[in-house]
Amino acid sequence: MKFAESESLVEPTQRDALYGRNIAKYLVDLHDNKTTFDFCGGMMFQLSLSEKLRDHMEKVAKDENDHRQPVIFDSSKSRMSNIEGYEKSSYADNISIFHGRELRQIPGAEGGMGFVLQLSLSNENDPEGWTREEISTYDGWGHDSSRTWRKADRYEREGLTSFKSKFGDNAFGLNHRFYLHFDSNNRMWLSAEDGCEGTPASTSQNLFTRLIR
Repeated sequence: MKFAESESLVEPTQRDALYGRNIAKYLVDLHDNKTTFDFCGGMMFQLSLSEKLRDHMEKVAKDENDHRQPVIFDSSKSRMSNIEGYEKSSYADNISIFHGRELRQIPGAEGGMGFVLQLSLSNENDPEGWTREEISTYDGWGHDSSRTWRKADRYEREGLTSFKSKFGDNAFGLNHRFYLHFDSNNRMWLSAEDGCEGTPASTSQNLFTRLIR
């Protein structure tokens, strides 16, 4: 598998030159390179696409004009609630809004903190996708402290039978809806519905994080 150069994943000019409108390819390369996002001010989360979502994005990436290409909103959409047609629901379409999870205590996660941001395929039979319980009780516009964090045992009881084998017995997490937007400097941000967000971290940031652990 040929990985992209790390600076092409982080630096806006190089990113645009390499990927242009092919955001699906960009997401696949971020996943394949185990890129970390500097989330909420210094918390390094490795981006991980579910197998189903990665396969879907790889198919879409064959044509940058595919109508299923993900959207990166402009800098005026700094919160999900700024998106036209926004509503408080569990809806996701794999284009403008994604189903995802903030996962913690993951052995070996890139960034050195044990954190992973997992995105999964919505509206499909994704074995790693949101459970019925996550969908029916979703309230991601609220503060994390008032929401339901799930431990590995609960994820498996709700149907994610491979959760422990992939993320470990001690992993736990919180489901969020995510979307992509630019800032005024053309950096790309992956943002949760509650406003917590991160941008792809440089190699030097990841190295520094490991050194200070």
